[in-house]
Amino acid sequence: MVEIAILAFAVLVILLTIGVPLPYCFGAGLMVMSLVGDATMKGTMLWGFNQLATPVLLAVPLFVFAGTLMSVSGIAGSLLKFVNLFVGRIRGGLGVVASVSCAIIGAISGSGLTGIAAIGPLLIPEMERQGYPRAYATALIANSSILGLLIPPSVTMIVYGWVTETSILASFLATLGPGLLIMFNFALVNLFMARKFPLVLDDPKPFNEAIREGAARTVHALPALLMPVIILGGIYGGIMTPTEAAAIAVIYAIPVGFMIYKGLTWRTFIESGKESATAVGAILIMVLFSLMLSQIYVMEDIPQALVDAIFDITTDKVLLLIMVNLFLFLIGMVVNDVTAIILTAPLLLPLMSALGVTPIQFAAIMGVNTAMGGVTPPYASILYMGARIGKVPFTQLIKPAMILLLFGYLPVVVLVSVWPDLSEYIPALFGY
Repeated sequence: MVEIAILAFAVLVILLTIGVPLPYCFGAGLMVMSLVGDATMKGTMLWGFNQLATPVLLAVPLFVFAGTLMSVSGIAGSLLKFVNLFVGRIRGGLGVVASVSCAIIGAISGSGLTGIAAIGPLLIPEMERQGYPRAYATALIANSSILGLLIPPSVTMIVYGWVTETSILASFLATLGPGLLIMFNFALVNLFMARKFPLVLDDPKPFNEAIREGAARTVHALPALLMPVIILGGIYGGIMTPTEAAAIAVIYAIPVGFMIYKGLTWRTFIESGKESATAVGAILIMVLFSLMLSQIYVMEDIPQALVDAIFDITTDKVLLLIMVNLFLFLIGMVVNDVTAIILTAPLLLPLMSALGVTPIQFAAIMGVNTAMGGVTPPYASILYMGARIGKVPFTQLIKPAMILLLFGYLPVVVLVSVWPDLSEYIPALFGY
């Protein structure tokens, strides 16, 4: 069965690389396991539908809807102006605003696409006006959008906690430290890169005028700033579950978008609902098929066979962690983060446990590796979306995106693997 499982996985990857839609790729893998491996489909399908009925997964469409509402309601724009108040005047400050704003939006929406969708149309033209190359500005915002997958609450960590039966709150907190460190690294890389650009900064305003403008922006941003406070405070204060927090995010965004920032109209509201429903439908179909495939692997004892086979090659922990990181990186290049977690977490968790890696640290390892796939071709969904929003040829984004990944992201991938406290310290403060 190990050989048949490898064949099914190979078929899946080949179909992905030639552009077959994701659900059909997993369906083909299931066909291989059924026709060649005699795996039973009926019971597995019933089990898969039963798993989809869990209330935990309800948080996914709700956070997706909340993120879409943020993009059109004016909430994101208000947050952007507020952050720009603090660092927008320094050389390279607008790039720092991009990273910090994407982190704040990630703390609300739980999605990697919200940052580029909400911040890109507002900030890319402004960065170009100041002298940033348009391709670099687009790549910076696209890479910073990854923070939406790491700064809690995160849709991917909801799925990880659900699949591995790990506390979802602990999974949220596991990626908080790495996410903040990546944000800091992107800001540093941007400040260094900004020295090479012919930036034209606005003249400083008189003190009294600057104070009045700052006070006005702060008051205007208060409703938007309350959103992450309510959501994160409710989750970590034990007042609400992640699913309830996602519902509160939607309920809060609607009146704020309609009555305060007035970016929401009935037309944009209905369009947001349609866009969210389409995205969620695609996600859940992929979740169902990938769940079924991973469950068959578990039923056939493939994870334990994989652990035994790897330990026959080497027992060196550092070498094994390198191999796992490379594997997750390659998986993230061809499938989205949710699919990668559902497919590989049940397979790799026994190996990680045998190496002494806790499920909480493994959440961070999976989170940072699979999130990187969003800006790493050929999948690179966030980078492709950035190219469309920034109106930049995709080929021009590759170089600046890879520079940001190499110097801002990869060091954190290494640290999260060899330094457990980076992912475990904050959860331990909350008793996990």
